[in-house]
Amino acid sequence: MQAPTAYDEKMLANYVPIYVLLPLGVVTADNVLENKDELGKQLKELRAAGVDGVMVDVWWGIVESKGPKQYDWSAYKSLFELIQECDLKIQAIISFHQCGGNIGDAVNIPIPQWVRDVGEYDPDIFYTNRAGTRNKEYLTIGVDHLPLFGGRTAIEMYSDYMKSFRENMSDLLEAGVIIDIEVGLGPAGELRYPSYPQTQGWVFPGIGEFICYDKYLKAEFKEAAARAGNPEWELPDDAGEYNDTPENTGFFKPNGTYRTEKGNFFLIWYSNRLLIHGDEILDEANKAFLGCKVKIAAKVSGIHWWYKVDNHAAELTAGYYNLHERDGYRPIARMLSRHHAILNFTCLEMKDAEQPENAKSGPQELVMQVLSGAWRENIEVAGENALSRYDATAYNQILLNVRPNGVNKNGQPKLRMYGMTYLRLSDDLLEETNFKLFKTFVRKMHADQDYCPDLKKYNHEIRPLERSKQQIPTEVLTEATKALAPFPWDKETDMKVDGAGAGQPGLLASLVNKIKSLFFK
Repeated sequence: MQAPTAYDEKMLANYVPIYVLLPLGVVTADNVLENKDELGKQLKELRAAGVDGVMVDVWWGIVESKGPKQYDWSAYKSLFELIQECDLKIQAIISFHQCGGNIGDAVNIPIPQWVRDVGEYDPDIFYTNRAGTRNKEYLTIGVDHLPLFGGRTAIEMYSDYMKSFRENMSDLLEAGVIIDIEVGLGPAGELRYPSYPQTQGWVFPGIGEFICYDKYLKAEFKEAAARAGNPEWELPDDAGEYNDTPENTGFFKPNGTYRTEKGNFFLIWYSNRLLIHGDEILDEANKAFLGCKVKIAAKVSGIHWWYKVDNHAAELTAGYYNLHERDGYRPIARMLSRHHAILNFTCLEMKDAEQPENAKSGPQELVMQVLSGAWRENIEVAGENALSRYDATAYNQILLNVRPNGVNKNGQPKLRMYGMTYLRLSDDLLEETNFKLFKTFVRKMHADQDYCPDLKKYNHEIRPLERSKQQIPTEVLTEATKALAPFPWDKETDMKVDGAGAGQPGLLASLVNKIKSLFFK
């Protein structure tokens, strides 16, 4: 019989659970769980390394591929039971987007064919850029309330899918195996517009394009402009193309259109439309999982390029109206607060100095801003790395962001992220040298404590999901745009993977002490 694990109870309050994202095609496009034995072996390796759980995409394009409301959960049920056997928790991503076309996409899983068939005679169901190019990775938010899909609206399709998930996974939800539902709200599962699609030629660090030129969003904008007393206003025609730089466009150049009354009106409408979309789908998610012991989460994209210029062009085209004097992320956090939802952010591993100078990137400042804003709104924050990394520099940066002011040896730290998901499980991660350092990283995430299966011990007890609070008026959400300085961050983590832990001498210090003891007895 295994001896009970001993913990430092006070240090456990600093414990941050770590999950690993499974490969995109772990369930194939044909709805088959392949290589089950090999996957089981890998999952056991993760469990032995101290990993708390895994995150997995549950693709709409796989489960409801045969026809409206013809759900086939069998492959995912097998996968989840395998994960349960390996004693790992599950974060399920309800993925209403296409897999393929985004950074890191290695497989192709489109949205259901019967949905795409509607687009054959009504292509405006898809997001559209100014040139009229359609993007089929996610339905435009302009059809959220239009019954174009066999009598159902887009939001009704998403709601039915989530209800079916709950019904078919009820045993795993009740057993506390599925602990987190991340609701897909856009391309790559993120609450944003598909403003920088690689499939249409975008390359880093292009500013991207506004994506609201389908007939439904066009009509919504014209209606909003008319209500505001400016019926002559049109959608922007001077914002450039995917790979432009800001100063080469009329919209983003210094004192460009974005600084005018008309530009401000458009940016408020564009960003608010995204907020409404997220709010409405999360309300459906809350109803679908009401009473379940799960957390609801939503992902926000880490668009760090052009962050250090006045116009923040790449963020604006994606739908985040964020400027030096205007916070584009705290209103999202405030909206999430009504649904008791977690904000999941990305690019935790990135440092400014690693980015090319011409990109004017500020990933470190962006992370500080978004996390601080969410904590000010009293919601939990989780995060991911944006790109696969296996080096100490990346791990140390993640550890800094996870506990920005370090550990507290006497209990709960001042600031602590709710969890971190590492992207992703692969042969590269499990390579001996890489995996050895990763195991150290897991240990540091856990504040040098052993894996702890009891969520209560580190204040992560999951209670039955309560009904969403009352809808927050737009003007109250807008109050959250007031720019505030982020909370202070330490210069580096006190839990380095290649150095000292909290209160422990680092490897180099240990060697020095050993040499001293030999020569200076």
